[in-house]
Amino acid sequence: MDCIQINGIRAYGYTGALPEEQVLGQWFEVDLTLWLDLSAAIASDRLADTHDYRADVKAIQNLLKTRKFNLIEAAAGAIADTVLSSSNVEQVQVRLTKVAAPIPEFDGKIAVEITRATPREG
Repeated sequence: MDCIQINGIRAYGYTGALPEEQVLGQWFEVDLTLWLDLSAAIASDRLADTHDYRADVKAIQNLLKTRKFNLIEAAAGAIADTVLSSSNVEQVQVRLTKVAAPIPEFDGKIAVEITRATPREG
């Protein structure tokens, strides 16, 4: 199976267990790996025959900006559902990173990574 990788999607959102995270918000970074069949696009060299990842970027930025989640796990799941529901993607891996977690004396990043697939018919 082929894949498209989209790395470094930045979005401002209101996800977090602390009340101030829900009010003030913070920056998130999203990396996606999309598994799908790219053979038609390879053969035709036409944009219409591939996945429009620009739509994914906009949808993810809008999702994180307009919905509130307590956990980044839930936000990552919503991102996966959004990508899978609106495209020909068969499987998606989402890495959602909280770039400035409000943890005293901690200067690192917190991330969750999930993989989801469309249900197979049959």
